[in-house]
Amino acid sequence: MTRAVLLGVGSALPARVVSNDELAEKIDTSDEWIRERTGIRQRYIADESETTVSLGTEAARKALDDAGLDAGDIDLIVLATATPNNTFPASAALIQRELGIRNGAAFDVQAVCSGFLYALSLTASLLETGQHKRALVIGAETFSRILDWEDRRTCVLFGDGAGAFVLEAQETDDRGVLASVMRCDGSLSDILYVDGGPSSTQTTGYLRMDGPKVFKEAVSRISGAIVECAEGAGVAIPDIDWFVPHQANQRILVGVAKKLKLDESRVISTVAEHANTSAASIPLAFDRAWRDGRIGRGELCMLEGMGGGLTWGAVLLRT
Repeated sequence: MTRAVLLGVGSALPARVVSNDELAEKIDTSDEWIRERTGIRQRYIADESETTVSLGTEAARKALDDAGLDAGDIDLIVLATATPNNTFPASAALIQRELGIRNGAAFDVQAVCSGFLYALSLTASLLETGQHKRALVIGAETFSRILDWEDRRTCVLFGDGAGAFVLEAQETDDRGVLASVMRCDGSLSDILYVDGGPSSTQTTGYLRMDGPKVFKEAVSRISGAIVECAEGAGVAIPDIDWFVPHQANQRILVGVAKKLKLDESRVISTVAEHANTSAASIPLAFDRAWRDGRIGRGELCMLEGMGGGLTWGAVLLRT
């Protein structure tokens, strides 16, 4: 059958690294306080010259290099982001322009921290139906632009970055995207949101979050999505080689692992270095493990996460 097969992976990070100690010089917090509650020790913050589009473009180019392809081989770009460069056009269109691509389709997907999962699932469907041949799926964010830097409950949690996959439609039985789950419960939209927007306030707004409520929902909903996705592919949880979660909080990663009785050594974690980069966090973590050799060809990988909406989901793929 036709499946969306992974050909290449890439990522990009801003030049500036901001440690917990540097934040503690400006707000009422400490390295110990942040590490104990989140596992984060640093994050990357974009400067004025770095944007969602520039980071997404860099990650896309690296993914194309990894796949051994040129930009002209791509006929679909799907960008997951909650921090686009402009209200419109879509930042995916701007990345397409930067890459010099003049054919195919390009559009954004907005599901916050679950965005890359939504984009990956949607792209796989478009490739499987034959509408497109090769695609870039990108998660890129500059969350530092929507943070209230006086709110220590939220500003210490997030960072900027981008990650990208190159996918190709191929005839195969056991490689590529095997199953996916996308879910949303809008009744919980008020526990993680941005208090502004073009239609409501005509402002960008700032991120607001009820941390304890988000944590409570995260472990059960992410665990449920993993089980549902594995069952949909006819795969037993112990047979999955790697779990690549959204990098929100180390305590959430540990909580999900304990609930599903997973070996924590099989859970990829980069939250200490990257913090929460929203839609970029899963491909950033995947790229790290891909390049250091932990994830190799032919392995089963479960990607999962939860974000504002509330949205959550999971994607199972064999590399």
